[in-house]
Amino acid sequence: MKRALILSVTALVAVAGCGGSSNSSSSSATTPSTTSAASGGGGGGGSQLALAADPSQLKFDKSTLSAKAGKVTITMTNPSPLQHDVSIKGGVSAQGNIVGQGGKSVVTVTLKPGKYTFYCSVDSHEAAGMTGELDVS
Repeated sequence: MKRALILSVTALVAVAGCGGSSNSSSSSATTPSTTSAASGGGGGGGSQLALAADPSQLKFDKSTLSAKAGKVTITMTNPSPLQHDVSIKGGVSAQGNIVGQGGKSVVTVTLKPGKYTFYCSVDSHEAAGMTGELDVS
């Protein structure tokens, strides 16, 4: 009888653990992207930077960003009807995914102290002014 009770309790704990783990995974997968992009830091270390495409012009909402050396992630939201991405160059070359209106382009790279350029690599968007400076200290 005791053995059956112990097995039942163990099974319930295992099922509850699976259910709880599944729920926390889905909510934590959503929460960090919102929180870290908005907070400008935190999470698992490194710099989390937020940026947005201008909805009516070929430019970003910021022309300068700064971060600490190490892992740097830039998340760009795109409210524009045009497709955009966020990319980094200047001793490194990294490109985020190209996204349409309502999407988020994310680029992550490990950077040493120095100056880098973030830009949109779609068509001639960079040449039209969709660019900025990233200062890493």
